[in-house]
Amino acid sequence: MPVITARDIVQRFGHQEVLSGVSLDVAKGEIIGLLGPSGAGKTTFVNIIAGVTTPVSGEVLAFGEPMPRLDLMRRMGYMAQSDALYLDLTARENLEFFGALYGLGGADLRAARIRALELARLEVEARKQARDYSGGMRRRLSLATALIHDPEVLILDEPTIGLDPLHRVDIWESFRRMTALGRTLVVTTHVMDEAERCDRLAMIRDGHFIALGTPAELKSRAGAATLEDAFLHYARKDAGGTPPSGDAEATRA
Repeated sequence: MPVITARDIVQRFGHQEVLSGVSLDVAKGEIIGLLGPSGAGKTTFVNIIAGVTTPVSGEVLAFGEPMPRLDLMRRMGYMAQSDALYLDLTARENLEFFGALYGLGGADLRAARIRALELARLEVEARKQARDYSGGMRRRLSLATALIHDPEVLILDEPTIGLDPLHRVDIWESFRRMTALGRTLVVTTHVMDEAERCDRLAMIRDGHFIALGTPAELKSRAGAATLEDAFLHYARKDAGGTPPSGDAEATRA
């Protein structure tokens, strides 16, 4: 059974339809990436599966149960594009605050804080106020707050924005360690080398999925050497009204 199921999701803002009946299953222990340009609908989609936003129509199931539901949302970690931090608090204090919201306390909270700081590579910066952090460090602290309660599913919207290449590699290595422990990640990105690190990709354009598969499958079906060329292939097919061959799941979406 998928840990996340989205079926026929439609979302509109005013008269603009930003998601057009998209569907996706997310398997336990995988990293699935949503790859597409700005404005394609990535953030809207992850907001819906995280329970932050309610769609106009369609349904989302988490762990086999209908969303949104607070007990299900507590089993997820969510990292938005904009950092939700208290700038007057230190990294340690931010983590303790968010951990307490999830019911952590005492030794459990201390252990969770240490683990989250290690995963985000912020151990030596824990006593600095968040306002004194660089943009990249705030991004890593936002990731740590999403990890504080050891969620089963992590939903990450452009998690590496503002990070230098070395820290991006560190973060992705952390992601792999999480999936090795059975955690599931949904990651939005427009960066091709990050997309290559995902187990599967859903390529999204103008509010609908144009292709779905592993990076190797997507390149092979497109006859492309790179993911960028593969994306352009599927985008041109989509613009011409012809579904990409072999992409039955994307066609249904």
